[in-house]
Amino acid sequence: MKIIQRKNEGYPVSRDFNSAFSDLIRDFFEDSFLPTRLQNSEWNPKIDVFEKNNTIFVKADIPGMDEKDLDVELNGNQLRISGKKEEEHETKDKNYHRVERSSGSFSRTVSLPDNIIPEKIAADYKKGVLTVTIPETKDSGTKKINVKIA
Repeated sequence: MKIIQRKNEGYPVSRDFNSAFSDLIRDFFEDSFLPTRLQNSEWNPKIDVFEKNNTIFVKADIPGMDEKDLDVELNGNQLRISGKKEEEHETKDKNYHRVERSSGSFSRTVSLPDNIIPEKIAADYKKGVLTVTIPETKDSGTKKINVKIA
C-alpha cells in the first residue's frame, strides 16, 4: 500500500470567498474552547496509518474507554473502528469553567489495499491506544507492463 503524505498548505488561492468563509465559520464553532452544548456530540479520535515490513498499522487514540465498547470491523477492504463513550454526569457542587473531554459515539473508516490477509488481522487496546495490525501478502498484484514502440 502506498501511503500518500498530505501537506497542510492552507486554503488554495482559487477557492471562492463563500467556501472559505463557510470553512472559517465551521472551524470557529468546532473549536474546543466552546461549551460542550454548542459542539456536536460526535467526536473523531485521531488515527495514524503506517506501513512497515508488509504490515499496515492503524493506531487510534481512544482514552477512557473499555475494550467492550469498541468495535473493529472489516467489510471488503474497509476497516471501521467505532464505539461509544458515555458522558459523565456527576456535577455535585462543581463549577465547570471549561469542558474539553469528548464523549458520544464515533466511527472512523480506513480504506485498505486488496492484498491484505483478513484472517490474520489483530486488534490490541492498551493505555488508551487501539492498535490494529493488518498483514499484507508480499505480492501486491502489481505487474510491470513494458511499453513497446509501434
